[in-house]
Amino acid sequence: MTHHAPDATTIADVLEHLIENGLDGMAHAIEIVLNESMKLERSQFLGAGSYERTEDRRGYANGFKPKRVKTRVGELDLRVPKTRDMGSGTESFYPKSLERGLRSERALKLAVAEMYVQGVSTRKVAQITEELCGFEISSQQVSRASKLLDEELEAWRTRPLGEYAYVILDARYEKVRFSGQVRSCALLYAVGVDYSGKRSVLGVSVSLSEAEVHWRDFLRSLVKRGLERVRMITSDDHAGLKAAREAVFAGVPWQRCQFHLQQNAGAYVPRVDMRDQVATDIRAIFNARDLVEAQGLLSKAVKSYSKSAPKLAVWMETNLPEGLSVFVLPPKHRKRTRTSNLLERLSRELKRRTRVATLFPNEASLLRLATAVLAEVSEEWETGKTYIRMDQA
Repeated sequence: MTHHAPDATTIADVLEHLIENGLDGMAHAIEIVLNESMKLERSQFLGAGSYERTEDRRGYANGFKPKRVKTRVGELDLRVPKTRDMGSGTESFYPKSLERGLRSERALKLAVAEMYVQGVSTRKVAQITEELCGFEISSQQVSRASKLLDEELEAWRTRPLGEYAYVILDARYEKVRFSGQVRSCALLYAVGVDYSGKRSVLGVSVSLSEAEVHWRDFLRSLVKRGLERVRMITSDDHAGLKAAREAVFAGVPWQRCQFHLQQNAGAYVPRVDMRDQVATDIRAIFNARDLVEAQGLLSKAVKSYSKSAPKLAVWMETNLPEGLSVFVLPPKHRKRTRTSNLLERLSRELKRRTRVATLFPNEASLLRLATAVLAEVSEEWETGKTYIRMDQA
């Protein structure tokens, strides 16, 4: 095969253009170099130069196809060499220099998708890409990048689960535009602690639907993906969750978050000067050595407040028992499972990202962002320290 050196005239043209135009002529200089290098690459691929006769020839040159490529130095008008009469089984020709350009373009689209993950609006994405890359990215390109990311995140959301001893549920609400109105959209998520003591984010769901229906569908999706052997579920008293939980996880003990119970009690304390004592009494109940002691302390507290704070006494008798289910677990496990505080970090991470977006254009946009954040935290947990020593009684 003949080896072709760069044409001296081509090099001279490039140097002359740069001398006359300086950096402003960089785009055209690159056009000249790329077009020439693609012609040489075609000759090497064919095994023969233009009009050269050789037995090693694999095909024939077939003109050029115009292509405009956006780069940091501006738009380049390129002439992509074409081939014809290639033998059967012979790979088609495409310049490697442009393949590298396509890889960069794909990387850029993924960067744009990452901007979505960080809660950056479409307008800001355009500004950022213009500054970084020297050109704006179209809404069509953003859409394709989002689709690529959505496929990856959907695979994570639907991955098979397995045996998890403890499941912790939580919900938060974000603003979403729907049919021309701004609506509160429920974002549900679940964390599990498996039988090796490691944490994972099990799933996430976004919906404007009725609370109970949404919770039931979400919990069923976890079971369908293989969630089993759940020993206890911990959550706050979210609307619709109780009925959904009893329908999907009948017989699994429920631990109402003690932290939120402590906060909720404040609404039933009639006087400010009683708050510290009420808080102390509730902590004593939750920190009891066993269930018998906790129930005894609860009974004593209800009786003591029956006259001075009757509404508080009724509330305590009705609600605090829901925070005592954890006493059936080994003492070393109670601290990690008696509240939903494990999810506080997730909530902070979600809030930090969602407050940038402020208002989501649709449910899919919120789901994309939330899934990406939760998947990132889950991976960190799964490769990090053990959360609960399951062998400790």
